[in-house]
Amino acid sequence: MRRRDLLKGALALALSGALSRAWASIRGELKAGRGRARMRPGDAGWPSPGEWDQLKKEVGGRLMKLDSPFANCANSPGDARCAEVVKHVHDPFFLADEPALTQSSGWVDAWTSQPSAYAVAAENTADVVAAVNFAREHNLRLVVKGVGHGYQGTSCAPDSLLIWTRHMNKITLQDSFVAQGCAGKQEPQPAVTIESGAMWIDAYDAVTTKGGRYVQGGGCTTVGVAGLVQSGGFGSYSKNYGTAAAGLLEAEIVTADGKVRIANACTDPDLFWSIKGGGGGSLGVITRLTLRTRELARFIGLVSSGIKATSDDAYRALIAKMIGFYQSDLSNPHWGEWLLFLSDNTLQISLQFQGLDAQQAHAIWDPFFEWVRAREEYKFLSEPQIRALPAQRQWDADFFRRFAPGLVATDDREGAPRHHIRWAGSGGEACGLTYGYKSAWLPASLLQTDRQAHLVDALFASTRHWAVELDLSKGLAGAPAEEIAAASNTATNPQLLDAFALAVIAFCAPPVYPGMPGGTPDLVAARSIAGRIGKAMDELLKVAPGAGAYLAESDYFEPNWQEAFWGTNYPRLAAVKRKYDPDGLFIVHHGVGSEEWSADGFVHL
Repeated sequence: MRRRDLLKGALALALSGALSRAWASIRGELKAGRGRARMRPGDAGWPSPGEWDQLKKEVGGRLMKLDSPFANCANSPGDARCAEVVKHVHDPFFLADEPALTQSSGWVDAWTSQPSAYAVAAENTADVVAAVNFAREHNLRLVVKGVGHGYQGTSCAPDSLLIWTRHMNKITLQDSFVAQGCAGKQEPQPAVTIESGAMWIDAYDAVTTKGGRYVQGGGCTTVGVAGLVQSGGFGSYSKNYGTAAAGLLEAEIVTADGKVRIANACTDPDLFWSIKGGGGGSLGVITRLTLRTRELARFIGLVSSGIKATSDDAYRALIAKMIGFYQSDLSNPHWGEWLLFLSDNTLQISLQFQGLDAQQAHAIWDPFFEWVRAREEYKFLSEPQIRALPAQRQWDADFFRRFAPGLVATDDREGAPRHHIRWAGSGGEACGLTYGYKSAWLPASLLQTDRQAHLVDALFASTRHWAVELDLSKGLAGAPAEEIAAASNTATNPQLLDAFALAVIAFCAPPVYPGMPGGTPDLVAARSIAGRIGKAMDELLKVAPGAGAYLAESDYFEPNWQEAFWGTNYPRLAAVKRKYDPDGLFIVHHGVGSEEWSADGFVHL
């Protein structure tokens, strides 16, 4: 064994022991501050009608008693509200505007979307403060939701009070922003301030379509801005612009004591660091964020194709060719999005690029596609497409309506914002009903020449159980050094810094909400598929042992979630949690500090 390997092993053992000791300390401190069980309707401590009325006055009448829009479907099939929600149940824009629903209907054997007892439809920070104080004083289960996009069920809970920020969606462009308290310490820079209920399509419309600049956000346009930043945040061009969390300059946040704090690098810097990837709903209620904006590339573009191999050996060779091609030509700031390796020996390619024109993209890809054409063991299921367009048109709704209407779906409800578009076929991006979902950071070392064959074998073996997606946008190997450095100063698992991709193995069925007509999940099929997904991931982990997972796209049943989501950052996150929320007002599934609470968040263990 080489000396370097011995040193690596010794260091790993030392870190493991240090983390174990830190964990023991954290558990001891948390147990010393045991809290009470949360109140439910019917409990003696549940607020009286008069107390709810008082809260309603404090928030300007914006307190709602919630029930499911499917509640009357069984007894009144012609119910207008039921008919409307059935019509739009696959539309993320509609679901985001329904306080009693989430964009995902649940996860088999894990959670089901159910409305809170009451919701404050916040329109300003004062509304949020009033709701936080009410929940704390009455010992209520508190839930925070912007647009409700998420697979883990963290933005819903029955018998709770919901703070719904969807109506807080103002966006302000700033030419020379300096964070509060940072004058003389930071240079002014272009930025955008976004309230927490906005979607990324709102941000892109303001910053790119109208402003001609770029802000790092998510690829799915209906994802909430605040939720993505708190999860870490990747988009199609993260290999060039880094993570959304790393682009955060300042946040306004209401903490468990009801105080409005301005968190940035100069004021409450520990809270500021924790917001950047520490997970939504665990540290407070974000009311607005300010993100840096960047110079926009001249062009963005898309490369897409489908290739089928006629045998297992040919498929293995195709995987090897694709991995080698990625390592030599695509592992750089220009490229992002995904490769999908299917179980029927098919490779689907859907990559996006920035900073290149179509001719340059052709020069890179044509040799690969010519290699495929020259071999009779492969056939194109869809002819290769390489397209580029001016980057300022990337999220321009009017541009797509005129020149490529088939590429987008619009929010066709009366009064909907004209810029509200999502990519065609993306209705399932909210993952209607999850059967299984696993992810793993794949280290760039797997792309080394002497390790590529092991990666290829693992990918092929994995596809014998289920399809494997390599999301090349998630993972910063190949990104500029300054973006890697910025991401290292966030709470996200440090493994992302050296990952070339996030492997995702998952399956989602159409949504099944409680009471929804025809809504009966196939539990036998769901559990079978979940088992196959687990076996597929096991094959990949043979070449990436100890791989962490991305918080926003992970297994609900992840046993070692603290280490998987945050790695060595978790003890620091737990310390910030104790400082700003010592009694655990903000608890979500697999969120910071949740290990001290029952699965439903109601009982302090």
